[in-house]
Amino acid sequence: MTTTYAALLRGINVGGARKVPMAALRTLLEGLGYGDVRTHLQSGQAVFSRGHGDEEDIAGEVARAIERHFGFGVDVIVRDHAYLEAVAGACPFPAAGLEARQLHVTYFSAPVAPDRFAGIDGAAHLPEEFRLGDRALYLYAPDGLGRSRLADQLSRPRVTEGLIATTRNWNTVLKLVEMTRGATEAAG
Repeated sequence: MTTTYAALLRGINVGGARKVPMAALRTLLEGLGYGDVRTHLQSGQAVFSRGHGDEEDIAGEVARAIERHFGFGVDVIVRDHAYLEAVAGACPFPAAGLEARQLHVTYFSAPVAPDRFAGIDGAAHLPEEFRLGDRALYLYAPDGLGRSRLADQLSRPRVTEGLIATTRNWNTVLKLVEMTRGATEAAG
Protein backbone atom coordinates (compact mmCIF):
# COMPACT_ATOMS: atom_id res chain seq x y z
CA MET A 1 0.00 0.00 0.00
CA THR A 2 1.27 3.48 -0.81
CA THR A 3 0.70 6.71 1.02
CA THR A 4 0.78 10.17 -0.52
CA TYR A 5 2.83 12.83 1.22
CA ALA A 6 3.69 16.48 0.81
CA ALA A 7 7.16 17.68 1.71
CA LEU A 8 7.29 21.31 2.83
CA LEU A 9 10.76 22.79 2.46
CA ARG A 10 11.53 25.85 4.55
CA GLY A 11 13.37 28.89 3.25
CA ILE A 12 14.43 27.89 -0.26
CA ASN A 13 14.48 30.04 -3.40
CA VAL A 14 13.97 33.23 -1.40
CA GLY A 15 15.75 36.30 -2.73
CA GLY A 16 18.05 34.22 -4.92
CA ALA A 17 19.50 32.27 -1.99
CA ARG A 18 19.44 28.54 -1.29
CA LYS A 19 18.34 27.68 -4.81
CA VAL A 20 16.58 24.37 -5.30
CA PRO A 21 15.22 24.09 -8.84
CA MET A 22 11.96 22.17 -8.82
CA ALA A 23 13.02 19.88 -11.71
CA ALA A 24 16.14 18.92 -9.74
CA LEU A 25 14.04 18.36 -6.61
CA ARG A 26 11.70 16.04 -8.53
CA THR A 27 14.67 14.08 -9.86
CA LEU A 28 16.16 13.86 -6.37
CA LEU A 29 12.92 12.52 -4.87
CA GLU A 30 12.51 10.01 -7.70
CA GLY A 31 16.08 8.88 -6.99
CA LEU A 32 15.01 8.13 -3.41
CA GLY A 33 12.44 5.74 -4.85
CA TYR A 34 9.40 7.98 -4.41
CA GLY A 35 6.66 7.75 -7.03
CA ASP A 36 4.22 10.20 -8.60
CA VAL A 37 6.55 13.11 -7.76
CA ARG A 38 5.19 16.58 -8.46
CA THR A 39 6.11 20.04 -7.22
CA HIS A 40 4.08 23.18 -6.61
CA LEU A 41 5.50 26.68 -7.05
CA GLN A 42 9.16 27.50 -6.48
CA SER A 43 8.83 27.95 -2.73
CA GLY A 44 9.30 24.33 -1.77
CA GLN A 45 6.37 21.98 -1.96
CA ALA A 46 6.69 18.47 -3.35
CA VAL A 47 4.11 15.72 -3.45
CA PHE A 48 5.03 12.05 -3.79
CA SER A 49 3.88 8.54 -2.99
CA ARG A 50 5.76 5.75 -1.28
CA GLY A 51 5.12 2.87 1.07
CA HIS A 52 3.72 4.04 4.38
CA GLY A 53 6.43 5.30 6.69
CA ASP A 54 7.16 7.61 9.58
CA GLU A 55 6.81 11.25 8.52
CA GLU A 56 9.83 12.36 10.56
CA ASP A 57 12.00 9.61 9.05
CA ILE A 58 10.91 10.58 5.54
CA ALA A 59 11.57 14.27 6.27
CA GLY A 60 15.04 13.40 7.51
CA GLU A 61 15.74 11.33 4.42
CA VAL A 62 14.64 14.18 2.14
CA ALA A 63 16.65 16.77 4.13
CA ARG A 64 19.83 14.64 4.01
CA ALA A 65 19.43 14.07 0.26
CA ILE A 66 18.98 17.80 -0.35
CA GLU A 67 22.06 18.63 1.70
CA ARG A 68 24.17 16.03 -0.15
CA HIS A 69 22.93 17.17 -3.56
CA PHE A 70 22.71 20.97 -3.16
CA GLY A 71 25.36 21.51 -0.47
CA PHE A 72 23.23 23.22 2.17
CA GLY A 73 20.76 22.17 4.83
CA VAL A 74 17.02 22.67 4.46
CA ASP A 75 14.38 22.11 7.12
CA VAL A 76 11.71 19.72 5.85
CA ILE A 77 8.29 18.80 7.21
CA VAL A 78 6.46 15.84 5.68
CA ARG A 79 2.71 15.32 6.11
CA ASP A 80 0.30 12.86 4.54
CA HIS A 81 -2.92 13.67 2.70
CA ALA A 82 -5.18 12.87 5.66
CA TYR A 83 -3.35 15.35 7.88
CA LEU A 84 -3.32 18.10 5.25
CA GLU A 85 -7.03 17.63 4.64
CA ALA A 86 -7.76 17.67 8.38
CA VAL A 87 -5.83 20.93 8.83
CA ALA A 88 -7.73 22.59 5.98
CA GLY A 89 -11.05 21.30 7.34
CA ALA A 90 -10.35 22.52 10.87
CA CYS A 91 -9.68 26.13 9.90
CA PRO A 92 -11.27 28.30 12.61
CA PHE A 93 -11.60 31.31 10.29
CA PRO A 94 -14.17 31.79 7.49
CA ALA A 95 -11.71 30.79 4.74
CA ALA A 96 -14.28 30.88 1.93
CA GLY A 97 -14.92 34.57 2.60
CA LEU A 98 -11.27 35.63 2.80
CA GLU A 99 -8.56 36.34 0.26
CA ALA A 100 -5.75 33.78 0.25
CA ARG A 101 -3.24 36.48 1.26
CA GLN A 102 -5.22 37.02 4.48
CA LEU A 103 -5.11 33.45 5.77
CA HIS A 104 -2.01 31.38 6.47
CA VAL A 105 -1.11 28.11 8.13
CA THR A 106 2.18 27.55 9.88
CA TYR A 107 3.01 23.86 10.00
CA PHE A 108 5.14 22.74 12.95
CA SER A 109 7.34 19.66 13.16
CA ALA A 110 5.80 18.70 16.52
CA PRO A 111 2.88 19.66 18.76
CA VAL A 112 3.17 23.15 20.23
CA ALA A 113 2.13 23.86 23.80
CA PRO A 114 -0.17 26.88 24.17
CA ASP A 115 2.07 28.33 26.89
CA ARG A 116 4.64 29.23 24.19
CA PHE A 117 2.19 31.96 23.14
CA ALA A 118 1.49 33.28 26.64
CA GLY A 119 3.54 36.44 26.10
CA ILE A 120 1.62 37.49 23.00
CA ASP A 121 -1.15 40.00 23.66
CA GLY A 122 -3.77 39.01 21.08
CA ALA A 123 -5.90 42.10 21.74
CA ALA A 124 -2.98 44.38 20.89
CA HIS A 125 -2.82 42.92 17.36
CA LEU A 126 -6.51 42.97 16.43
CA PRO A 127 -7.94 42.59 13.86
CA GLU A 128 -5.15 40.04 13.30
CA GLU A 129 -5.78 36.76 15.09
CA PHE A 130 -4.26 33.30 15.46
CA ARG A 131 -5.49 29.91 16.62
CA LEU A 132 -3.62 26.70 17.36
CA GLY A 133 -4.46 23.44 15.64
CA ASP A 134 -2.85 20.01 15.39
CA ARG A 135 0.85 20.82 14.81
CA ALA A 136 -0.40 23.90 12.99
CA LEU A 137 -1.17 27.54 13.62
CA TYR A 138 -3.80 29.46 11.69
CA LEU A 139 -3.13 33.17 11.18
CA TYR A 140 -5.68 35.68 9.97
CA ALA A 141 -3.80 38.76 8.75
CA PRO A 142 -6.23 41.06 6.89
CA ASP A 143 -3.41 43.17 5.39
CA GLY A 144 -1.31 40.16 4.39
CA LEU A 145 1.63 38.36 5.96
CA GLY A 146 4.22 40.94 4.92
CA ARG A 147 2.49 43.68 6.94
CA SER A 148 1.55 41.50 9.91
CA ARG A 149 2.93 42.54 13.29
CA LEU A 150 1.40 39.42 14.81
CA ALA A 151 3.26 37.15 12.36
CA ASP A 152 6.50 38.70 13.59
CA GLN A 153 5.58 37.88 17.20
CA LEU A 154 4.57 34.32 16.27
CA SER A 155 7.93 33.62 14.65
CA ARG A 156 10.03 34.67 17.66
CA PRO A 157 12.43 32.08 19.11
CA ARG A 158 10.38 31.62 22.30
CA VAL A 159 7.57 30.28 20.10
CA THR A 160 9.55 28.27 17.56
CA GLU A 161 12.59 27.12 19.56
CA GLY A 162 13.33 23.45 18.94
CA LEU A 163 10.77 23.22 16.13
CA ILE A 164 10.71 23.43 12.39
CA ALA A 165 8.04 25.93 11.38
CA THR A 166 7.06 26.82 7.83
CA THR A 167 4.15 28.96 6.68
CA ARG A 168 1.94 28.63 3.61
CA ASN A 169 -0.87 30.85 2.34
CA TRP A 170 -4.37 29.46 2.08
CA ASN A 171 -4.16 28.83 -1.69
CA THR A 172 -1.12 26.61 -1.14
CA VAL A 173 -2.80 24.83 1.79
CA LEU A 174 -5.74 23.92 -0.46
CA LYS A 175 -3.52 23.06 -3.43
CA LEU A 176 -1.54 20.57 -1.35
CA VAL A 177 -4.77 18.90 -0.22
CA GLU A 178 -5.85 18.66 -3.85
CA MET A 179 -2.49 17.39 -5.10
CA THR A 180 -2.19 14.72 -2.42
CA ARG A 181 -5.81 13.67 -2.92
CA GLY A 182 -5.26 13.16 -6.62
CA ALA A 183 -2.15 11.09 -6.05
CA THR A 184 -3.84 9.10 -3.28
CA GLU A 185 -6.79 8.25 -5.52
CA ALA A 186 -4.46 7.29 -8.37
CA ALA A 187 -2.41 5.08 -6.05
CA GLY A 188 -5.46 3.48 -4.43
